[in-house]
Amino acid sequence: MLKKGSKLYSILTGSCPKCHAESMYKNQNPYALGTLFKMHERCSNCHTKYKIEPSFFYGSMYVSYGVGVAFAVATFVLAFLIFKTSLMNTFVAIVLTLIVFMPIIIRLSRNIWINLFIKYDPNLKDQPK
Repeated sequence: MLKKGSKLYSILTGSCPKCHAESMYKNQNPYALGTLFKMHERCSNCHTKYKIEPSFFYGSMYVSYGVGVAFAVATFVLAFLIFKTSLMNTFVAIVLTLIVFMPIIIRLSRNIWINLFIKYDPNLKDQPK
């Protein structure tokens, strides 16, 4: 399920959507907030340009909304329906979850967005540099 060649692999690992050989991000840790948005210009393996056009990743904000809602719904189900907390405690849990997972939501959204436009090419596996 999570093998190279699948969109899910590229989305969850943040690897190049075309060859899956390297990370798109200069720092793979999303919680290093100073480098959260810093990406390589191109993949060193297949030379795919990540910023296809200026302001390309603005579209990922729409994806971010959906991912954030998914995190909020999952938190609601856990807190309110499973653990039977009060509505106010559930609200606090949702807000805290969204704050804590904000860097991950941002990265996932960018990964989903770029994978909508770039397709995996199995012929580009680890080319010599």
